[in-house]
Amino acid sequence: METAAVAASAAGRRIMVAVDEGEESLHALNWCLANVVSPAGGDTLVLVHARRPRPVYAAMDSAGYMMTSDVLASVERHANAISAAAVDKAKRVCAGHPHVKVETMVESGDPRDVICDAADKMAADLLVMGSHGYGFIQR
Repeated sequence: METAAVAASAAGRRIMVAVDEGEESLHALNWCLANVVSPAGGDTLVLVHARRPRPVYAAMDSAGYMMTSDVLASVERHANAISAAAVDKAKRVCAGHPHVKVETMVESGDPRDVICDAADKMAADLLVMGSHGYGFIQR
């Protein structure tokens, strides 16, 4: 039994960390790097960011006027910039840990679905997520 565990750890693990713009995800990433990732190396950390898709009705504003393609392109660029900033911030945190291989994945969709699908697709050994700490009333 112990031999199987040693062999599994020697082969490395795929550890998925969900990241977003919040400080909670960076706290979870730091915790993972300090407590989960093997200092001996071999683990792969996959940073996953779920970008919410643009709503279908975004082509019209509240007064019913059509938005131009320039406005829609600007909204798309802004969403891409937010995703890139979240992933880049997480990659900078990982830069201080050269023994860890880091991969990134940005998918569009509901974060609940994106994270679960990504964990299945990549056969993640472990999923690490931050919590906003909402209590019963705030949910």
